[in-house]
Amino acid sequence: MTDDALTALLPPLARQRLQSLRLKDGVAVLVLDVGGLDAVERERLEAATKEALAGAPGVSEVRVAMMADKPRRRIIAVGSGKGGVGKSTLSTNLAVALARMGRKVGLVDADIYGPSQPRLLGSEGIKPQARDNKLVPVPNQWGVPMLSMGQLIEPGKAIAWRGPMAGNALGQLIDADWGAIDTLVVDLPPGTGDVQLTMLQRHKPAGAVIVSTPQDLALIDATRAIQLFEVGEVPIIGIIENMAGYMCPHCGEVSDPFGQGGAEAYAHKLGHAFLGRIPLDLAIRQQSDAGTPPAAGEGPQADAFAALARRVATWLDNQ
Repeated sequence: MTDDALTALLPPLARQRLQSLRLKDGVAVLVLDVGGLDAVERERLEAATKEALAGAPGVSEVRVAMMADKPRRRIIAVGSGKGGVGKSTLSTNLAVALARMGRKVGLVDADIYGPSQPRLLGSEGIKPQARDNKLVPVPNQWGVPMLSMGQLIEPGKAIAWRGPMAGNALGQLIDADWGAIDTLVVDLPPGTGDVQLTMLQRHKPAGAVIVSTPQDLALIDATRAIQLFEVGEVPIIGIIENMAGYMCPHCGEVSDPFGQGGAEAYAHKLGHAFLGRIPLDLAIRQQSDAGTPPAAGEGPQADAFAALARRVATWLDNQ
């Protein structure tokens, strides 16, 4: 049977992506371009190709080689100088807002000791699978595949690891089988410890987003996070002021328990972009606890996260 005749037997997608086909001594060897396909799509294409040629005259074995350019995957690190500033909630909603814009986004929960993304994305209790010695991210209805240590350990169990073990865990999460994902949002632990250093040394981000509340103490700690990224030659995309202003759900009066405008003034002082502010809002807390990211819905909360995502996306497009 000729190579052209074999090609005619292939399913349409395989013919479109066929790079070469050769039949010799009963062995049909095909090279397919699988660029842009995720792991599941690649498996389906390979199975369909082998099924189409199995039993063809003169064919005793079918071998499929899949080739693809390595995707240009950029990392956005979301950091803070201290805990309690809403960094994880911000990471979740930034990723979801970017996905709603049509970006192919994944999320890594790099807070090894205090993972919270499984709760925030409503995927608690779902374990990631492994393929070819790599973890496969857990999908969700928000369109943001995610990996977290919270998916790999028993719920509520403390992780007592030294720095090198935490660094190795981070590597497994980032070097997973992300398929066609081109942007990874990485929710870092607070501070400037081993995980951050491993990130800078092995998985250099394209840029960093710094989250702070308006008060001076948080801003002082945010400076440390900024300095760490600058030493690692990671550009600062900008600073976000979280928990900025609280509207009483009963009387509608707006107050500022953490102050107002501190992060914006600080960003201008340091020469960094101010990406916007997110209010201290009961609805954000309730939806986050329920595993329903506010950025996935409608209303002022979703609009605020969408505005942040547009500024981050513009920054990425200009690099």
